[in-house]
Amino acid sequence: MKMRVLITIMMLLVAFGVNAQQDVQFSQYVFNGLSVNPAYAGYKEDLYFNAVYRKQWAGFPGAPQTGAVSLDGLIRNQDNRLGVGGQVTWDKLGPQQTLSAYGSFAYRIRLDEADTKRLCLGIGFGMNQYSVDGNALKYIDANDPNVPVGKVSTTKPDARFGIYYYTPKFYVGASVMDLFSLNSDYKLLFSDGVLYSTIKKSAHIYLTAGTLITLSDNVKLKPSFMMKEDFHGPTNLDLNAFALFAERLWLGASYRTAVKLWNKEALQPGLQQTAAVSAIMEYYATENMRIGYSYDFTTSGIASYQAGTHEISIGILIPDKKKLERIKSPRYF
Repeated sequence: MKMRVLITIMMLLVAFGVNAQQDVQFSQYVFNGLSVNPAYAGYKEDLYFNAVYRKQWAGFPGAPQTGAVSLDGLIRNQDNRLGVGGQVTWDKLGPQQTLSAYGSFAYRIRLDEADTKRLCLGIGFGMNQYSVDGNALKYIDANDPNVPVGKVSTTKPDARFGIYYYTPKFYVGASVMDLFSLNSDYKLLFSDGVLYSTIKKSAHIYLTAGTLITLSDNVKLKPSFMMKEDFHGPTNLDLNAFALFAERLWLGASYRTAVKLWNKEALQPGLQQTAAVSAIMEYYATENMRIGYSYDFTTSGIASYQAGTHEISIGILIPDKKKLERIKSPRYF
């Protein structure tokens, strides 16, 4: 009985009761900065392909499922100033689905003669397609105007902006994602000509930073953090720590929690501060191919009704054969 109640509550929230949503976040974002900052495009200085799939709250009906593919690299010139990238993301939550496609452009300012430090300014433009599948809902009144007949969709433009600074042992970045979602109107006009109150992306600010510490010839430590703010829900804070062994295997963990920086009218007082912990492994099967897996478990009340969150990823670096003679610096971020 309790399980049915939880499912019913979740489906109602998914369908019509929640207006804003936190942006899609992958536990392995630290290995693909393009997912949180358009200024990251071209950082690896070779063509880089990344694919990731995330299944959240395994075993829970209607639970989120997310996938993304991205490709970024440089427009080659004397100073390698221009980075470009593209990313497609698919996100499904109960009866709702969002398909996003973005192109990103980064202007990379060289700060020293050795070309070890750069300040990057990035901008991205894209489209979000929101869909609602009425067939996935169980309802009492078949004539309810709030329930679509079949699958309906609508498309909205969007933009993002970011700044990213890096050296061989440090990085810091800030970005604003979903810029066109700053307004508070969450009713969307779908293809059947009806306004539905649905879950819609909201604008987010990301702050990220990390460093690399060499412990020995074969062990390096990479601590980092990310703060995410949408000005409606709780402020999210990620604390991460990874160790790299023999330039081949990354092992690490991430702790995600909500922090209260100021009072927000949209949040009722007394909400439980929940947290999640991720165990992450990244293995370089070859010099240019990385395979990753992470498992997340949450401390909230839903923990006993699902089997955790699984995420797999693959990253492939495609070196420019015409530039193999250049000195290549390791890219740890």
